Amino acid sequence: MIDHLPQTARSTRIAELDRVLERDADAIEARYERAGLLREEGAFEAAKRDYLELIRRKPTDFAALNDFGTLALNDGYRDAARSLFGEAVRYHPDNPNGRVNLATLLFLIGEHSEARVHFEAALRADPAHIHAHRGMGNLLAELGDAAGARAHRDKGFSNHAVTALPYRGGGSPIAVLLLVSAAGGNIPTASLLDDRIFQTTVMVAEYAEPKAALPRHDLVFNSIGDADLCSEGLDAACAVLARTSRPVINHPAQVLKTGRAANAERLRALPNVVTPRMMTLPKDLLAGQTAAAVIAKNGFGFPLLLRAPGFHTGRYFSRVVNLDDLGPALEVLPSSNVWLIEQLDARDAEGFYRKFRVMIVDRKLYPLHLAISRDWKVHYFRADMAHSAENRRKDGAFLDDMVSVIGQRGVAALERISATLGLDYGGIDFAVNAQGDILFFEANATMVMVPLAPDEKWAYRRPAFAKVFAAIRAMLMNRAIASDAA
Repeated sequence: MIDHLPQTARSTRIAELDRVLERDADAIEARYERAGLLREEGAFEAAKRDYLELIRRKPTDFAALNDFGTLALNDGYRDAARSLFGEAVRYHPDNPNGRVNLATLLFLIGEHSEARVHFEAALRADPAHIHAHRGMGNLLAELGDAAGARAHRDKGFSNHAVTALPYRGGGSPIAVLLLVSAAGGNIPTASLLDDRIFQTTVMVAEYAEPKAALPRHDLVFNSIGDADLCSEGLDAACAVLARTSRPVINHPAQVLKTGRAANAERLRALPNVVTPRMMTLPKDLLAGQTAAAVIAKNGFGFPLLLRAPGFHTGRYFSRVVNLDDLGPALEVLPSSNVWLIEQLDARDAEGFYRKFRVMIVDRKLYPLHLAISRDWKVHYFRADMAHSAENRRKDGAFLDDMVSVIGQRGVAALERISATLGLDYGGIDFAVNAQGDILFFEANATMVMVPLAPDEKWAYRRPAFAKVFAAIRAMLMNRAIASDAA
């Protein structure tokens, strides 16, 4: 199949294949090539029709099942992707690529045991499969096996630290050097770096060759965002940047300061900002009979929050109401150290927990969402948003007029937080108390902007998302243009 063609050449080739298939609908190779080119064009429905026709004619064809699964996954249809990857594995159990794609999806949706089965099968079929090693590294890290994760990452990234992504635009691209960490904790950039505008080269910072010339680039986007998880990667990224004079988005030296505990401490002095008390302690110190004394000595009381460093989306994060709950909560944590966190009261007048998120782009604030939940652990995807029109109305009011909802006092406090963080791209999670002060939860560069489902109920959120994406694109383009001018 002709792959990664420039936009004009791709359109020309699709038109040629249209004529071939008009003459002969049974031209399987032409249909398969067209499906792939349509997938690159982002023409989901047209590509889908070709893949469905290919599978109707050859239901066990690996390439059609696997590529259709990739198309479905990229467009947010995880169930369909799982079914397609599953069929590819069922008919072709010894093909490691199918195993890795299925395993990666299973890992993404939290089915770790099943994901491990397929990663291990892929490595039995091909012991040198770099993507299987990378996937196993991520999986073992999630399970708390740091040594095993490191061993697989060494095999997956050594001598494979640089990957050039395809450029599909028609004009001259803006070349971006994208720095990532092998340990994860990276900003998801697939929806930020449009491959019709940006030509992206990915470099895994920890495995970058120190003396090799850097790929051509107009600017650098440091996507390593988790200071608690990726200190090694951020240090390595600083070393990479010593070899370039081009503009840098999110300098790793700034990101290194944004760990959870570090943020809570340095933002505490800001006016109208309330941060939780936090402390890192050895898990063993809290598991013995002296736990109550240790907690009291360090200024904490019940209820308190217990968290394993380096995990997100609520994993290994629990609320401990009393001393009896402490032991069971500690048992499930994979790390030797834990965070004790004071719980800030984020309930509104009706007793619901609220969590706001604003994005930072080029040092400006953009409202992204308000999540409302009956549960203390508030994430938008778990909160009572999809089934509550009233909650969506409140979310929409925040997106339409942030100042009216959280007050000028709160907005000014958020601006002070943003200035202190010094990030070009990031986000702040917070609540607002009755006095209009910001109850600070978290702020870092890894805040995820999950693509919106096509459901019409989310139409009110699309303008806010569009503003953030437009601001990111403008920032990247302006930095590159300014660099050229200089």
